[in-house]
Amino acid sequence: MAEKQVNILTESQASHSDDDNQDLIWLDAEEKALVRKIDLIVMSLLMLGFFALQLDRGNIGNALTDFLLREVGITQYQFNTGQLLLSAGIVLLEIPSNLILFKIGPALWIGSQIVTWQDMNPNPTPGLVATLQAFIKGKGVGPYLATRLLLGLCEAGFIPAGLYAITRWYKRDETTKRFSWFFIGNMFAVACSGLVAYGILHMRGVCDLSGWQWLFLIEGMFTVIVGFAFISLFPKAPGNPVSVFGYRYFNERESQILLRRVLLDDPSKAQTQQHISGAEIKAAVTNWKLIPHVILTLCALAPSSTLFSYAPTLVVSFGYDRLTSNAMVSIGAWILLATNISWGIVADRWGRRGPLVAFGLLLLWGFTACFSHCGNLSRILGNQLLVESSNPKLRFALLTLSIAFGSNWHPVNGSWMALNCKSAGERSITMAIFIMAANTSGIIGSQLFQPTDAPLYKKGWTVILALETVALVMAVVAILQYYVLNRRQSRKGDGMYKH
Repeated sequence: MAEKQVNILTESQASHSDDDNQDLIWLDAEEKALVRKIDLIVMSLLMLGFFALQLDRGNIGNALTDFLLREVGITQYQFNTGQLLLSAGIVLLEIPSNLILFKIGPALWIGSQIVTWQDMNPNPTPGLVATLQAFIKGKGVGPYLATRLLLGLCEAGFIPAGLYAITRWYKRDETTKRFSWFFIGNMFAVACSGLVAYGILHMRGVCDLSGWQWLFLIEGMFTVIVGFAFISLFPKAPGNPVSVFGYRYFNERESQILLRRVLLDDPSKAQTQQHISGAEIKAAVTNWKLIPHVILTLCALAPSSTLFSYAPTLVVSFGYDRLTSNAMVSIGAWILLATNISWGIVADRWGRRGPLVAFGLLLLWGFTACFSHCGNLSRILGNQLLVESSNPKLRFALLTLSIAFGSNWHPVNGSWMALNCKSAGERSITMAIFIMAANTSGIIGSQLFQPTDAPLYKKGWTVILALETVALVMAVVAILQYYVLNRRQSRKGDGMYKH
């Protein structure tokens, strides 16, 4: 389908597209109303799915404050290994999952995944994967490691599938903000999980179950409900915007506009193939321009995964109550919600992603370390001050700021990568690579805090500082590479890369 020059004008003017020699005309206000409707349906369901995923993935950190290690019968080394297996399971099936996504579509595949990561049971106790963790009390390391690995395998592909779905429903200059909204589901779960855990963990003793057992049971069953709701309600595609059960959200005119607006913005979305070609896979996995994006994701998200797992435990070490610590940690996560959506809005309005990624990483680095006024590395501040200080309020404040700016740049980086893809298939594999890097960072992050380094974790914080430094350098490298490439492209008259 050929691209046609289109201008979205005022109320009294119109935008046009050509379909079998018939003009489809719509008003600017009509398109804006349609985008709001897409936001309400598509984005709400994607965010809800991500919310459920993060509850199941992240509640293990809250469970640590309720004697999980002692009651399951595992050491901190074994706990870290379980976190490693969770991320490894996701990485292993990320690309295969996206090949299936392209075949059967986001509606069915994403919904099935939400249910499936609840629906595999490796031992005789009835339950689902996330809820199964409630029944590993006293079972030792084997069942614990099995449930973490299975959870990772079943979650593989959900995030890149969600990101890919967004690129199909929205125009290019609308995607960064929606990527940030999508990750709001994740961050809202992080913000809520501490508060929810604070309440649920007080159920210790009810029906002779520990508080952490109730945490896994209640949050796991919530995810099952979300999965079935997603399958029932999510529309299949812009070209066929109805749910699996035939419910139609858009009338015929809205459906036509829905499809035409994205095709006029990006004609590559007109493809009807239901598989990703070998050439598209090769183009994505051999794309050297992704290297700085992948490295910065690996290095900058590893510290965030460490904090999400250990933040409640760290707050306890500051002298606060073990259950109250879960609620206190959520403060940084609530601030992260605001910084995350702010980065997405600014990126779409400004049309620049690289500088915002670099600025976000600079802030994160700044809370970890800074130099003295004389220019010498005489005293490491930020989180190193968090390590040494005897002031619990100062330590908590710095930890909160580290969480608040730990990953607000991440959705913008993903959008930056997606916008520079040449086809839908390449975009799908690129998003898989992006999330593989994010989950590989979880493997790194799971090993940063070791029991021999406890309780201050001085070595761990030093490694975190080094990783964040590399990430910041890679963000600058990515910006420069697109600048140089665009200079070359402008001489040839070819299309320009997004930067």
